[in-house]
Amino acid sequence: MSIGQANPRIKLDLVNVLVADRNPQSVDIVASALTGFGVRSIERCTRGEEALRAVSSQVFDFVIADMNLDGIDGLEFIRLLRRAQDQKTAFMPVVLTMGHARPTQVHKARDSGANFVVTKPIAPKVLLERIFWVAREERPFIETKNYLGPERRFKREGPPIGKPGRRRGDLHEELGAASTPNLSQDQIDGLMKPQRATLF
Repeated sequence: MSIGQANPRIKLDLVNVLVADRNPQSVDIVASALTGFGVRSIERCTRGEEALRAVSSQVFDFVIADMNLDGIDGLEFIRLLRRAQDQKTAFMPVVLTMGHARPTQVHKARDSGANFVVTKPIAPKVLLERIFWVAREERPFIETKNYLGPERRFKREGPPIGKPGRRRGDLHEELGAASTPNLSQDQIDGLMKPQRATLF
């Protein structure tokens, strides 16, 4: 079973992973963590062009790429990946790693089409959590003139106030008048008071 399928039982020994980082030691650290999780098939790259050749020649279940690749950087790598003609390549899940996750850098990673961002040094527990998040990814892919990648909103809170909705599932900011009167403070306090439970 592929890691791309949303299922709580994930066989990591069947997963094919690409690890791309210009620092060979970083590649080894990530690969060692993946091996510890049970991953058997790991492709290693240190240059952006090398990583692009790898994804064009074989299918990976997910990619772990660093922001600072030699040749082309991680952001450009993801953008080129997303614009590939082959859908298997274009929709490949990507976890982007970076040393300093400043908000501007995280926004750039999101806007390039990365699924998730992980900061260095990478804790194996965090990496495994991100792998499971990728496996259970429920965000749809969005394709526009300037963007292709997972929906950039993690929360379904609807469009910003005063902005029209762009998607069918957007919530409306106008909720209407309350159908019942508000609770009094005594009623609220009563809800918060501990109650004795009756066990049967």
